[in-house]
Amino acid sequence: MNGVLEIRLAPTELQSVCEALLRDGGRMQMAWAWFPPLGGIEVCYLATQSARQLFVLWRCNATDRTLPSLAGITPLLGWYEREITDLFGVRFEGHPEPHPLVLQEGVQPVKPPLDPTYPRDTAMPFKRQPARIPEVLGDDIQELPFGPVRADVVESAQFLFFYLGEHILHYQPRLFFKHRGMEKRFEGLEPALGVVLAERVSGVGSFAHALAYCQAVESACECTIPPRAAWLRTLLAEFERLYNHLHYFGHLADTTTLKVGSAEGKLLEEHVKQINARLCGSRFLRNLLRPGGLRHDVNVYTGLSEELQKLQHAISRYLGQLSRTSSYLDRLIDTGVLSRQVAFDQGATGPVERASGLDRDLRRDHPYAAYDAVELAVALREKGDANARAEVRAEEIGATIALLMRLLADVRDGAFCDSCPAIPNAEGIGWCESPRGALYYVVHLDEVGKLRRVKIKSPSFSNWRVFPYTVHDSNMMDYAINEASFGLTIAGCAR
Repeated sequence: MNGVLEIRLAPTELQSVCEALLRDGGRMQMAWAWFPPLGGIEVCYLATQSARQLFVLWRCNATDRTLPSLAGITPLLGWYEREITDLFGVRFEGHPEPHPLVLQEGVQPVKPPLDPTYPRDTAMPFKRQPARIPEVLGDDIQELPFGPVRADVVESAQFLFFYLGEHILHYQPRLFFKHRGMEKRFEGLEPALGVVLAERVSGVGSFAHALAYCQAVESACECTIPPRAAWLRTLLAEFERLYNHLHYFGHLADTTTLKVGSAEGKLLEEHVKQINARLCGSRFLRNLLRPGGLRHDVNVYTGLSEELQKLQHAISRYLGQLSRTSSYLDRLIDTGVLSRQVAFDQGATGPVERASGLDRDLRRDHPYAAYDAVELAVALREKGDANARAEVRAEEIGATIALLMRLLADVRDGAFCDSCPAIPNAEGIGWCESPRGALYYVVHLDEVGKLRRVKIKSPSFSNWRVFPYTVHDSNMMDYAINEASFGLTIAGCAR
């Protein structure tokens, strides 16, 4: 894989190598499993070292479908190991939470669901069982199960609160009610067709998912895209970041009961989406990318810079009004504090981690597309509360508009696509810094160049794991504000 240092490890080496990585300042990113063509199960672990250094990939054969757990050393791997257990049947010895994650209680698949030999037309046997809930002692403690059906158009999830008065003692989210098996759906597809699925993993991150996927295929197929394609990908990725952050502020204003602030944030979001439509015909930047570049050229029309400048003034005015509204600030300051250590240990990413003092951004640290040719300002805060998360996104909006203006002042001409023929049995990894954080795709191709396995590491999968640590010991009145400050999506988690 391009940009990756690969190391083959025995199961007995995993824990010591993981401890050494953390001592040297590295960090785990994700783990996944797959069925190699020669048989057995291989579990892969991806880690980052310092900025501009190669990713590190550990490969380990799961002998007898058993491996030692690394969750006690690097807790963020806890969910990945549980997911692998559910979908591949690999048991991780010593896991601190050896409970199903993706599969609901009572599901008993005839084979691991991601086993290529699983009978496609066979439903998973199910026998209703009570949900696993923690034991909380105390006569005055109340239990509130909220969801999975919630008001408005909010995605399905159940949140279990144990509280005393307004004080939340314990909080447990239950996701994956509508797990769609997206990774399974890639199997057997031509790489060029896989981008259509990638765009539909999470609607508000369609371009980021397509971009990471295409870069993974291009890495596997040793394909280099034309300079104009790299420039356009960077431009469009920043427009997706811009509309997502404006939606974030509209939603955050709504949770603090600022109805006019909510409406204005979403109106500004709509202005950016209309720019997207004029650029490429899609408000959500869909049907644009393909391995090798873009499907069609983009209409970088005359007057776009001037339109962006006017929008910048409106956004600056809007964010300034929010920052001067005491009833808004009072609800954000000291709400949902996430410490730097917990953010690191549990795997926070994107604006969430940067608001807790972790200075990481894939655009700068592992540049892709045309990011290596532009100056990038990375917003950073230390306090880790809801206000810090909002301030990071507000500063990112300014940095994004500045970056867009620089890109528009340096338009790249030429071809927007090149051929990208599949290479049998190739592998590749692609990544991007989506509006919500680090997003990775891994592709394994089979002997005829079709997709054998696709792994998606989405930022919301990481940040949903982190979020409960900011809810415990908080209060019920702040919960909606705290959740909004994380910018989470359930579709991005329950893939």
